[in-house]
Amino acid sequence: MTTRLSLMIVATLAGLVVLAAPPPALTEGAPLTEADLGEQLFFDPNFSINRTMACATCHDPDRAFTDGRETPATGMVSLGDDGHALGVRNAPMVTYALTAPPFHFDETLKEYVGGQFLDGRATTLANQAVAPTLNPVEMMMPEAASVEARIKENPDYVADFKRLFGADIFERPSDAAPDTPAAFTAFGRAIEAYERTAQFAPFDSKYDRFLRGDYDLTVLEDLGRTLFFSNNNVNCANCHRLKREDAPFEPFTNHQYRNIGVPRNPALLALGQVSPDYIDHGLLENPQVSDPAMDGKFRTPSLRNVAVTGPYMHNGVFSDLRTVIEFYDKFNNPDRKLNPETGKPWADPEVPGTVDLEELRAKALSDRKIDALVAFLETLTDKRYEPLLNNQN
Repeated sequence: MTTRLSLMIVATLAGLVVLAAPPPALTEGAPLTEADLGEQLFFDPNFSINRTMACATCHDPDRAFTDGRETPATGMVSLGDDGHALGVRNAPMVTYALTAPPFHFDETLKEYVGGQFLDGRATTLANQAVAPTLNPVEMMMPEAASVEARIKENPDYVADFKRLFGADIFERPSDAAPDTPAAFTAFGRAIEAYERTAQFAPFDSKYDRFLRGDYDLTVLEDLGRTLFFSNNNVNCANCHRLKREDAPFEPFTNHQYRNIGVPRNPALLALGQVSPDYIDHGLLENPQVSDPAMDGKFRTPSLRNVAVTGPYMHNGVFSDLRTVIEFYDKFNNPDRKLNPETGKPWADPEVPGTVDLEELRAKALSDRKIDALVAFLETLTDKRYEPLLNNQN
């Protein structure tokens, strides 16, 4: 394949652009893979209505695939392709998203598990990849056929899609959805293939190197590790562990859903994109879920790269990782009465009736133990993002 990619421009605010690094050019003659194509699509802004927004706009690879743009809602939620519309949820990082199983109800656990987006409404990564293109506050394309039309504008894409997905890819409907062009489904499949490459899950953090014997934890980091995995102290591992303690390739999430009593975000509501009394019902807003007991529950995120991917919670209400740990501690520590970011008492839960209080029960934490947990969580940062830790301190 000949080299053909130029630097792609990803727009942020009106009149202001940020240059996103393009995928590396393929070596002459190298066979194209679905992941190669997905990488090109991931950085291409032509799949948004005004051609200013790519997947990489909200999932910047230089920021652990989160949204780092300066906007009226910086970090809390993402700005849409029109330069005005704002979402209501914090853009999840894409790193380690590949560890999540398809969305389903586990009959043994009696829990909803897996999926993508904070409410699991996208069953797979491929489903997730296409959804922002049609979202009216994100990339804003009117329909799947319009995405297919943008693909067909590029002769190289046409050739690549035919080579990878069949000569008739632009002539037939999707097998999964007869009203959807097959090329639209293939678009998501290619991006999923890219998001399943090692770039998104290198497992090379200090913690991973510690497990391999290539890094010695500091005293504070090791204390945080002990606290994290100990049910006698805190309950972090109840939701943020899938395997046995210190197992390799731990995603630091059980992929289940919980309501931990997160309050509404006044700063987000003040932007006026939703009504002042807006409530995000989380899992209950997933079309596949109707049980009112699921109200206010959100997918437990991976803690990998958590130290460099703030702000935190589904609505970006907390800016600092230490605040998040103090928030957990306030359920068990009568001395932890004030939100350190506001200096005011902790606000009430957004959805109070389904808070998982039993799983939040733990021993009160001292300030040193909170420092230790922060230090341990910092060790979960991928090696390429370790320089970003200096920006968090």
